[in-house]
Amino acid sequence: MDDIDIPQYFLCPISLQIMKDPVTTVTGITYDRESIEQWLSTPENSAAAAVCPVTKLPLSKSAGLTPNHMLRRLIQAWCIANAKSGIDRIPTPKSPLHRSAVLKLIRAAGSRRSGAENLEALRKLDELASDDKNQQCLAEAGAAKSMISYVMRSFDDGDLAGVDLALRILRLVWSPTAEKKQIVEEKPDLFRSILWILNSQLEDSQKTDALILLKNAVEISNSNYLEKLKPDFFKEMVRILRSKSTAAAAKRAVLKILIGSCPAGRNRAKIVEAGAVFEAIEMEIGGTERKTTELVFSLLAQACTCAEGRQEFLRHAGGVGMVAKRLMRVSAATDDRGMCVYESIARYSGTRAVVGEMLTVGGVTKLCMMMQADCDEYLKKKAREILKLHSKVWSNSPCIQLYLLTRYSR
Repeated sequence: MDDIDIPQYFLCPISLQIMKDPVTTVTGITYDRESIEQWLSTPENSAAAAVCPVTKLPLSKSAGLTPNHMLRRLIQAWCIANAKSGIDRIPTPKSPLHRSAVLKLIRAAGSRRSGAENLEALRKLDELASDDKNQQCLAEAGAAKSMISYVMRSFDDGDLAGVDLALRILRLVWSPTAEKKQIVEEKPDLFRSILWILNSQLEDSQKTDALILLKNAVEISNSNYLEKLKPDFFKEMVRILRSKSTAAAAKRAVLKILIGSCPAGRNRAKIVEAGAVFEAIEMEIGGTERKTTELVFSLLAQACTCAEGRQEFLRHAGGVGMVAKRLMRVSAATDDRGMCVYESIARYSGTRAVVGEMLTVGGVTKLCMMMQADCDEYLKKKAREILKLHSKVWSNSPCIQLYLLTRYSR
């Protein structure tokens, strides 16, 4: 192939490879579609006005890319003629997805005229959404808003047909935008709709999609919206967390829902009352992967900022020991949240029994080790502050390096 003379105008100016799908920009330069789309999606061109790589002239993204069919046919014919020399034939590229076609499908999916038409449109949208290249087009055409409306209409009608498709499309095209926030906050029954799905006969993977939608909704909702959540909502989340059949991805989604809901109103107390602290500790003792551990510790740190949360944490016989075991073994994020748990416990619930337990299970030893370890300075400072709180009690133990504690005796 090195001996073959490739026509210069067959080569993309960006990749310098034979173009598979030549497209012409408004500046008159032809590029391979994949190369120019990657160029336009770079941070420099996303943040500022895009420019043509060759001419350096402004390149409006809204102007689009025009397929150069004549050049593509010439390239294909040349490839076929040189097949014996090792040149691969270039297949005809698929036509890019047009917004008008997507809008037509979205309207068909939302129509009440025929259930069969709805399902057929949903299937086509689901097929399109499975291709990464189509997801942005679907999102810009309003697919997310349409799918949320479909889910809520299904809830009102008590009909699960097509809900699995709508949830999967939502998962694929979702992005946290101001428009999505407005959509969610304009749908006060959205959370009830999702709870209905979670208690339905859908498969576990489809219920995971429902939980991911709920997690996405919580992440963009304001405190006024979230503080209206009822205790039964959090009891349902804890029930899912407790279930042994719940997939790991679903449990992570539930943990994120609880963490995202904590700051709003009395939600922290509602979450504690629902039993989330106990279940989170149980789940962590049972063994989880790193991403889940970080979420568990984040939830515990939030819960322990209130008296009810600390009480529930200490009521579990393994809570203090579990934190000690995980410190310095999982990740910096886990260490940070674990230190927040210990600080809350030591500062506000540091009874003689609790202080003694921290020493017995190795929590105080871990604090001393952290002060000597190669970790962030703020973690060392936090460990030092926790040790100072009860240094008189802990310094009497031969288990602790005394020189670390006697510095901070009061």
